[in-house]
Amino acid sequence: MTLLYEAFDLYRQVFLDGREPARDPNPTWLGYSVGKWEGDTLVVDAIGLNGKAWLDQAGHPATDSLHVTERFRRRDFGHLEIQTIIDDPKAYTRPWTANVVMKFQPGTELLEFVCENEKDLKHLQRRYRCQ
Repeated sequence: MTLLYEAFDLYRQVFLDGREPARDPNPTWLGYSVGKWEGDTLVVDAIGLNGKAWLDQAGHPATDSLHVTERFRRRDFGHLEIQTIIDDPKAYTRPWTANVVMKFQPGTELLEFVCENEKDLKHLQRRYRCQ
């Protein structure tokens, strides 16, 4: 499975072929992800992140010890629940969880991410400006 991210034009591969998680994956920005189904929930484990990126735009840190577990569940047509468990013993004293519900937006398209040190700020629509 491939996950596409509108921000930063990134994509992420999640292996769903029954393989075991890699023991010592080559560190990358988005890590090595393996998924499996538990009933109607897709559970994805990601390891092998290089620890060079923040977890979010608020600046929550991550290290090369980060293990991310995501649980994707479609609760009904139009709503996707995503539970993310962050376990990084080098950055946090205990694992913590973030929950979000994504809403289906028909008739929309992925947009190219643009952020050139605010040079193009006057040309971008307000909702797509760099933060």
